[in-house]
Amino acid sequence: MTKQARFEMFAFWRTSATYRARVAFNLKGVKADERFVNMEAGENRSAAFLEINPLGAIPAVIDREAKKPTPPITQSLAILEFLDELYPAPPLLPKDLHERARVRSLASMLVADTHPLITPRVIKYLTNVAKFTPEQIHAWRANWFSTGLQAFEQRLATEAETGVFCHGDRITIADICLASIKVVMPIFKVEVPNTPIIDRIFAACQGHEAFAMAAPHRQAGAPA
Repeated sequence: MTKQARFEMFAFWRTSATYRARVAFNLKGVKADERFVNMEAGENRSAAFLEINPLGAIPAVIDREAKKPTPPITQSLAILEFLDELYPAPPLLPKDLHERARVRSLASMLVADTHPLITPRVIKYLTNVAKFTPEQIHAWRANWFSTGLQAFEQRLATEAETGVFCHGDRITIADICLASIKVVMPIFKVEVPNTPIIDRIFAACQGHEAFAMAAPHRQAGAPA
């Protein structure tokens, strides 16, 4: 009989946030049993799932081996840092205080300032309430992807800490967050030109098995 994994993760094939969690689990060599939540069918707004995450956001992680009753872990950055503290190798944050702050800052540029503007609930509101046309929705996505990534590129180009990856020559949460944005852009048919450092780092990430295995098109529920 196969032993169940320590973690259960409520997931959806396409979301950037779920991708981030998948990459982190892969980098740590830890398996999570995924439970598919069909966001396109509104399953994330069901009463059952809202008990897990009242925001209705994906992913949510349950630690089956927690020593005391504990709520599901939501928010991708919280999941990444939780896994990094629980499984220190390989580290996803630098040891130095200022270097950790830089990595967290870079990650937040993407996770807090860019990604929230193109999430399904935002697009749903723009479509149903603001009555955006498909062309306007595409322009909205292109604008915010471009704004976020061009600012990110500028930091990578001007800060000496940039290396093979966003911070030095080891993968950090900043690289996971960057890849999570880049990997979904083709789904929305959006391109951001003139970001050579981002493109180079993303290519390096894609060459790593932990990222390749987390690719949206390889997940349960993805279109053929």
